[in-house]
Amino acid sequence: MTKEDFIKLSDTLPRYPGVYRFIGPEGEILYVGKAKSLKNRVSNYFTGGKSRTYKTRSLVKNSVRVEYTVVDSEHDALLLENNLIKEHQPRYNVNLRDDKTYTYICVKNERFPRVFFTRKLIKDGSIYYGPYTSKHKARVVLDLVKKLFPLRSCTFNLSESNIAKGKFKVCLEFHIGNCLGPCEGLETEKDYNEKIEHVKEMLKGRLSRIKKMLKKNMAEASARLDFEKAQRLKNNLDAVEDYQSRSAVVNQSEEDLDVFAILDRDKYAYVSYLKIVEGSIVHAFSVELIKNLNDSIQDLLTHAVFRIRDRFGSLAKTVILPFAIQHNDEELTHSIPKRGSRFKLLELAKQNTFFYAQQQERQRREKSNRQTPAERILSTLKNDLHMTDLPLHIECFDNSNIQGSHPVASCVVFKNAKPSKKDYRRFNIKTVVGPDDFASMTEVVGRRYKRLLEEEQSLPQLIIIDGGKGQLSSAMKAIDELDLGDRITVIGIAKKLEEIFFPGDSVPLYINKKSESLKLIQQLRNEAHRFAITFHRDKRSQSFTKSSLTEIQGVGKITSKKLLKTFKSVKRLKEASKEQIEEVVGKKLGEKIYTFFHAGEEE
Repeated sequence: MTKEDFIKLSDTLPRYPGVYRFIGPEGEILYVGKAKSLKNRVSNYFTGGKSRTYKTRSLVKNSVRVEYTVVDSEHDALLLENNLIKEHQPRYNVNLRDDKTYTYICVKNERFPRVFFTRKLIKDGSIYYGPYTSKHKARVVLDLVKKLFPLRSCTFNLSESNIAKGKFKVCLEFHIGNCLGPCEGLETEKDYNEKIEHVKEMLKGRLSRIKKMLKKNMAEASARLDFEKAQRLKNNLDAVEDYQSRSAVVNQSEEDLDVFAILDRDKYAYVSYLKIVEGSIVHAFSVELIKNLNDSIQDLLTHAVFRIRDRFGSLAKTVILPFAIQHNDEELTHSIPKRGSRFKLLELAKQNTFFYAQQQERQRREKSNRQTPAERILSTLKNDLHMTDLPLHIECFDNSNIQGSHPVASCVVFKNAKPSKKDYRRFNIKTVVGPDDFASMTEVVGRRYKRLLEEEQSLPQLIIIDGGKGQLSSAMKAIDELDLGDRITVIGIAKKLEEIFFPGDSVPLYINKKSESLKLIQQLRNEAHRFAITFHRDKRSQSFTKSSLTEIQGVGKITSKKLLKTFKSVKRLKEASKEQIEEVVGKKLGEKIYTFFHAGEEE
């Protein structure tokens, strides 16, 4: 949208509370916001000039229209905004920057439910507990579940009919006491489901009911003089109490709570969450939020609170916060403690937020400082050659001729320390007569960069000339004529001692033979030499073919190609019989060609 588009819209915008939506070219919602006054709030996106953030300018630029909905109150606007954000996930609204796949414990929706780890949430009626940011912690919980409540681990379809037909047999898990054999009807569905209800309570962090159940069963076993079972139950009770003691106990009489703290930093905000159940911290979770547009710290925290509570399936009626937020849940109350155990919880969450922010920022710094192998090699080359710019684009030249015949040259191009073969170029020498490598180098370098300048293409940061001081000086003539001497670093490499020469400096540079930068220069030099030699061989081959075949009366370019395509080379053509040649070009011409190659031979 442009400012002109907004001027047309502004007259229709009311000064009432509501929700506005920026819409993209394909009808997608890009951003959802709430406002006390729709006219005043939406106007802010089109005024302020350069003071607007980049993301605000980007949002306006990528939008084609603004839609809005008028509501009765700010409370209704907040409710509608939350619902729209949750439904559409607009790209310019705040995101929880959380691309990890966390571990959950799943209670499967099936007859005789299984309980197991998973990283995938499937909407099939199963119940998921978590996410657990530490798989070790999740494993401790699951191990305790299995120790207290023997459950099946098989994937059989334990329908009534299948069990009645005796389709399944108990496995090793039954014999070692990890399962009570529901597959053979040795455990009733009612008893199994009673265990599953206890498992659900335990996974919610409600251990007091489990402890009461274990104590009751232990007393009953003792009364029956079943001391072996009573001892097993005592061991299970000890395991539960040991697990509970390892959770940070806040206050055994404390109600269930959610604790949130937020830290606002430049482009990001960091939120830490503590889930308190029966006085123990059962979950600790921290997340990074990418700030978008002009979101206030209150908006960021409000967004995070409801997203995180939804993710963890929290039913706590009280949230502890560092400051008040607006929310539409009438059953939810917030507490802003100044002292006592709740204040200590808030301070703990703030501490987690601070350390999490430090960790994330350090990781970003390390990532930005981490060099790829190509960056490392180019950085070394830049330092070795005392360059000002990183040589991301390098070109290398080489000449090839034999006693002045068929002079050619090559230019190979490396980008990011890798060959860019689509940019390789071959040159026929046009203005130089005879075997003059220096003049040939001047011609080729001049032609190459004159064309790049005319076509306004990017220039290399480094040019390598295969040869010593003479070749380098010849190349610099062309470079100086094009006034590129101050814009490009040019070096020559002499093959004998791998000496690096700079223009106007008779003292060579010697780079360590094991250096990655010297190996890159050698790779460029060798590639340019290979490319030039290949081109020279092709030229000689073409010349030989033309001089040997087209001398025969009646043989032109088309017939020459036809013969070479069939026999692959002139040598094989010479070795062919007259009949084989006649099959390709006919009897009359075949006889001429055969006679041409075999004239003077003894019969």
